Amino acid sequence: MTFDPMPPVIEAPSPNFDTRPGPITMIVLHYTGMRDAESAIARLRDPEAKVSAHYVVAEDGVVLRLVDEDKRAWHAGRSHWRQWDDVNSVSIGIEIVNPGHEFGYRPFPDQQIDAVVRLVHSIKDRHGITRGNIVGHSDVAPARKRDPGELFPWGILARRRLALPRPTKNLMDPHWTESGFLLALERFGYDVTEPMAAIMAFQRRFRPELIDGEIDAECRMILLALLLPKPQGDD
Repeated sequence: MTFDPMPPVIEAPSPNFDTRPGPITMIVLHYTGMRDAESAIARLRDPEAKVSAHYVVAEDGVVLRLVDEDKRAWHAGRSHWRQWDDVNSVSIGIEIVNPGHEFGYRPFPDQQIDAVVRLVHSIKDRHGITRGNIVGHSDVAPARKRDPGELFPWGILARRRLALPRPTKNLMDPHWTESGFLLALERFGYDVTEPMAAIMAFQRRFRPELIDGEIDAECRMILLALLLPKPQGDD
C-alpha cells in the first residue's frame, strides 16, 4: 500500500506547550468544536486559553503546525488510555476543523480526510505508533468529550492500517455480565470510572449507528474481537 507524502504544513506557532518527558506512543484526533476555523486557531494560539494541539487540519485540507512534535501540547486534558494517565505527555494531538455537536456537526470533507490520512500515516511511521493507539478524544476522555464523533470516517483510516477496524468476521457473543463487559473494556484501554460514558464512547467509535449506552450482544461481540490478536473486519 502506497501513500502520498505528508501534506505541506504551514507554521502557526502556539505558545501553549511544555517539555515532553518521554517517547511518543499515541495519536489523538479531535474536532475543533467551534463556529469556524479562525476562532479555533485563535484559541489554540491564545496564551490565556492554555490549550493547543500539534496540528490543525482545515476543511480544505490545509495543515497548520502549532506545536513541534517533540514538545508536549495541551490537547487531551484529563485523560487516560491503557497504561497512560497523562495522555498529553505521550501523544500527538490533531485538531480537525468541524463545528462539532454544539455548533452544527457535519460530515468531514473528502479533502480534509485525505490530509488527515496523510498526516496520521507520516506521524505513525515516524514514531512507530501502533494502530490501537490512534484514538479519538472521546476514547481518552469519555466522560467529558464526544469528538471527533460518530461522523468521523474511522473506516477510511482502518483500511490503511492507521486505526483498528470495526470487527465484522467470525463474531461470537461471550455473554459477559455488565461487570464482565466493563472489565474487558478497561482491559482494552478505556477509563470505565463512569460506565455509561465509557460504553457510549466505545459505541461512538466502533458502533456509531447506535449510541445508546446499552450493553448488547453486538457490543460484546465487537469488544471480544478487538481483544483478539488480529481483529478482523471489512475495513
